[in-house]
Amino acid sequence: MQVGLEALRPEKYVSLTTFRRDGTPAATPVWFVTDDSRLLIWTASTTWKVKRLRANPRVRVAACNFKGDVHGETYDGEGTLLPPDAGALVQRLLREKYGFEKRGLDLYNAAVRIALRRRRTPAAYIEVRLLGNPPSA
Repeated sequence: MQVGLEALRPEKYVSLTTFRRDGTPAATPVWFVTDDSRLLIWTASTTWKVKRLRANPRVRVAACNFKGDVHGETYDGEGTLLPPDAGALVQRLLREKYGFEKRGLDLYNAAVRIALRRRRTPAAYIEVRLLGNPPSA
């Protein structure tokens, strides 16, 4: 396992920075899980971070709080959208890590969909592989 992953693993949130076409960074705090060599993130497929990732796989991650205030080293990486079948693994790992918070979020999202008569937004699963162990400046 990479040093950066070990440092990020106990954190609750990471700031995921993706880059606009003009190179401007856009950071978002997200829940995440790790496996042996990567960070895994779940989000809606319609989010801007997914759209930016399709255009540019370059990402940066850093530990942060729920508001996105960074409190750790920043790591460069490469983000890839995973196929939908990755959802089983990512969802299981998220339930293990976040427990009742994840289950509560799932229930809340389902209730909102029912109340507003909306369809479920397709999920996107992002794999982030850190590029080397040293943090970026």
